[in-house]
Amino acid sequence: MSDKIERVMVVTAHPDDSEFGAGGTVARLAKQGCEVSYVIVTNGNKGSSDRTMTPERLARIREEEQRNAARALGVERVEFLGYPDCELEDTRDLRRDITRQIRRWRPDLLITQNPRRTYNLYASHRDHRITAGAVLDSVYPLARDHMAFPELMPAYEPHKVREIYLMQWENPHLVMDISDTMDLKLKALACHASQLGNFPSVEKRVRERSAELGKPKGYAYAEAFDRIVMPR
Repeated sequence: MSDKIERVMVVTAHPDDSEFGAGGTVARLAKQGCEVSYVIVTNGNKGSSDRTMTPERLARIREEEQRNAARALGVERVEFLGYPDCELEDTRDLRRDITRQIRRWRPDLLITQNPRRTYNLYASHRDHRITAGAVLDSVYPLARDHMAFPELMPAYEPHKVREIYLMQWENPHLVMDISDTMDLKLKALACHASQLGNFPSVEKRVRERSAELGKPKGYAYAEAFDRIVMPR
């Protein structure tokens, strides 16, 4: 079996999570020729302080923003699971839906959020932690074992993911140099206009955090992850 990463899947809770946590890495992988798929678990329909906004309209806006952001990074496709924002539960349906996507697109590398609560409130959002836990359970053993979710067979054959990257800001195992793709990360983030308001201030914070993550390795900008290598 080749050790080359050819197919990548990014599974996150909300539109914009992928860009904040891994946008530069996604752009780098796409530039290297990887086929990248996004799976967005919730519809993001609660993320607005606009009293005239409706959940239905916001969900449509955020889906379009996410498609535009993915296009900016070179992502091949975006799948939306459509779960309600801020109400995510670790259910059989959720694990089955994520497992279906893993078996469908058959990634070598899967990037997701962190299942642990951290000092970073953004990273600790409950939907983020639920998503990450369900993804890890879906990778192993559910996507691997043919008797898990028998209703998915034979259309979705079992698949073994080789590596997992968990978005991480505290003592990460893996620091990825995104100096050459930082501008693409910011271009993709700017697509999420419904969420970001004063974008110059967002850009400043993103650059500062990315510079801080890269400093120990001598990178101008970086993203950081914990890495899990699955047994063959």
